[in-house]
Amino acid sequence: MSLTEDILSQLPGDILGGLRRADAVLASLRTGSVPVPEVVKENSQPLGDVEWDVVICGGTLGILIAAALACRGIRVALLERGILRGREQEWNISRHELGVFVELGLLSEGELENAIATEYNPARVAFHEGTEVWVEDVLNIGVNPVYLLETLKQKFLAADGKLFENTPFNAAVVHPDGVIINNQFKTRLLIDAMGHFSPITQQARNGDIPDALCLVVGTCASGFPENRSGDLLLSNTSLQNQCQYFWEAFPAKDGRTTYMFTYMDANPQRLNLEALFEDYLHLMPDYQGVELNQLDIKRALFGFFPSYRQSPLQTPWNRIITAGDSSGSQSPLSFGGFGAMVRHLKRLSLGVYEALQADELSVKALSLLQPYQPNLTVTWLFQKAMSVSGNQQIHPQQINQLLSAVFMEMQKLGEPVLKPFLQDVIQFSGLTQTLFKTGLLHPIEVIKVVPQVGSIALLDWTIHYINLGIYSVLSSFSPALEPWIKNMSASQQYYWHRWIDSWKYGSGGDYL
Repeated sequence: MSLTEDILSQLPGDILGGLRRADAVLASLRTGSVPVPEVVKENSQPLGDVEWDVVICGGTLGILIAAALACRGIRVALLERGILRGREQEWNISRHELGVFVELGLLSEGELENAIATEYNPARVAFHEGTEVWVEDVLNIGVNPVYLLETLKQKFLAADGKLFENTPFNAAVVHPDGVIINNQFKTRLLIDAMGHFSPITQQARNGDIPDALCLVVGTCASGFPENRSGDLLLSNTSLQNQCQYFWEAFPAKDGRTTYMFTYMDANPQRLNLEALFEDYLHLMPDYQGVELNQLDIKRALFGFFPSYRQSPLQTPWNRIITAGDSSGSQSPLSFGGFGAMVRHLKRLSLGVYEALQADELSVKALSLLQPYQPNLTVTWLFQKAMSVSGNQQIHPQQINQLLSAVFMEMQKLGEPVLKPFLQDVIQFSGLTQTLFKTGLLHPIEVIKVVPQVGSIALLDWTIHYINLGIYSVLSSFSPALEPWIKNMSASQQYYWHRWIDSWKYGSGGDYL
């Protein structure tokens, strides 16, 4: 019996079976053998009267935008395949990002404080035999999903939103004047918030194999030595199984959560979740300074997160958009949709509201709600630099040495450069300063990475890097445009506001 089988068999529920089912899906995804659903069809006949302005499918993250829209007076229905309830494991985020809930009237200051289950400082970034950096107030808040989702659900219902639990999405038919879902719900607009494996998203991607994967395993357990600090990005080994393993750890309300994750391509020969979990269990005691038999493991955590170069996803249909994990609006370095959903909540809710007001619900108009964002696209090079393809041969310490050099220079440049990067926000100024100093002071580490990532990837990255600079300039001029835009029609205002949003978010200008 493997260590994974031994540990997981002691936990309530079929955790080992769940892990192996996830691996079966992963294997199908890697080989392109996942069946492509045909859940969206089109019909040229008018639908007639509709009951809803928006129907959102997927309640876990969908409730965020559902509540925001309902509070604006939009007729919203939210479909959830089970009971809308948050998971037990906290969602990590930075405190300043949570302010959007108060700004949009979704939570009071008191409710926001009640939603915070844990808070810790400082957090560490460190690499094997290399740099160690400490930061304050970055992804150090643990939000209680059970409380947050229940509170938002009550706000949604109080604003006349309608929640349909135990109502899975089955099919949608797009008509010229609306969408009918499950042959029952008639709406002007459908928002898919069903996650990475949404059937709508799968159909839109047409069976494409992911360009990259992030595999994550971990546990929440008690019995650790007292430690009120956390780790954001830490490695304590060199390459193993053609992977660089990274750690994340932080206090939780019922113990301590530790994750181990790694980036890789989608080659079917790469390791799976069960193999990664086995390595996690063997390596974690040394990482945390504790023996496994001293721990009371509360929960096992595992998952994989596909990333596609064609992201955020723009659907090929009128009147359908994606949100949250369905859209792929986070970078390939991120493995959680909550932070990305919160970051884009104000932009998306206002954009959907203006699209409905102007009746701009075509493919062309809605594509502007999930625009090209160069500050996300440039991170693909970082993902490649933090992973190794299956047939590559590099020095076992190469990734650690490169990251040590980069973070050493970011630390010297200060928090305005370091903190946004750690929160999945890339800005032109900070990136340029970091690249210049790293290249100047650590040329050997930079030269080594060129054959690792490849010349084509470097050329592609250069284009997006230039675009990041252009978007930064355009965003700086945006405030001067607003008085002029106010005199336009609702339709013209919609387009201009979406372009301004794309410059702002695409340049990381939304980071405060």
